Amino acid sequence: MANAPEYVPPKVWTWNKPNGGKFASTNRPIAGPTHEKALPVGRHPLQLYSQATPNGQKITIMLEELLALGHSGAEYDAWLIRIGDGDQFGSGFVEVNPNSKIPALMDRSGPEPIRVFESGAILLYLAEKFGAFLPTELRERTECLSWLFWQMGSAPYLGGGFGHFYAYAPIKIEYAIDRFAMETKRQLDVLDRRLGESPYLAGDNYTIADIAVFPWYGGLVKGWLYDGAEFLSVHEYKNVMRWADAILERPAVTRGRKVNRISGSLSSQLHERHDADDFNTKTQDKIAGQEASAS
Repeated sequence: MANAPEYVPPKVWTWNKPNGGKFASTNRPIAGPTHEKALPVGRHPLQLYSQATPNGQKITIMLEELLALGHSGAEYDAWLIRIGDGDQFGSGFVEVNPNSKIPALMDRSGPEPIRVFESGAILLYLAEKFGAFLPTELRERTECLSWLFWQMGSAPYLGGGFGHFYAYAPIKIEYAIDRFAMETKRQLDVLDRRLGESPYLAGDNYTIADIAVFPWYGGLVKGWLYDGAEFLSVHEYKNVMRWADAILERPAVTRGRKVNRISGSLSSQLHERHDADDFNTKTQDKIAGQEASAS
């Protein structure tokens, strides 16, 4: 890279070459569908279309937490949207989320279906619908929402910035990696300082703020996000580690992290979820065992 010529931007940018990287085939500078494809609809009022990226995990964790509290109305069908294959650009998906990003939710419980897109908006919608994981006292509620929106604003630096240039870009660019590693560590320090003051982000209680932040920063410090734990010296953030360990002990979090997952061990992958018993019978290791027995 030291001998590479300096890039001089043209006066007008045009999309005339692929940008490379892991997700090059799904990146484009325009919106709208690329093909006609209707979305499936299951038997539950809540229909989730997603993949188990950090943003996708937020919603499946939330739904499993609601079910664990006894909210039967939170039963849901989770359909896998393979973003590497461009499923998010199907016409049906774009109708639910014009931004073509997972997760997207359709609530069919009322007289008219309600679409909800953007993971933070979905968390807030579900929390208000079921009256859970969102404080009612003004100070704590405001703290919760501040951290929720902090996560929504910080994710592009962690995912699109550090994650892209450190893990996915076709070439390693020192300046870009250094820039986003610095910002990621600053964000970890912000979290660590807050979690040194209280057990959870909004205070003493686990809320949608924790559910939103955990798949990103919990995943980072626990080592499954971008394999960047050692590079970023995450052991330095002891309060974040403590918080992540506490959240990982929640059974609903374990279940939620499996839904719509297509990577990792077969036992951790539940491509679609339509019933609570699917965790016992339809993870990919169970399906592989059934297919082996049948043959």
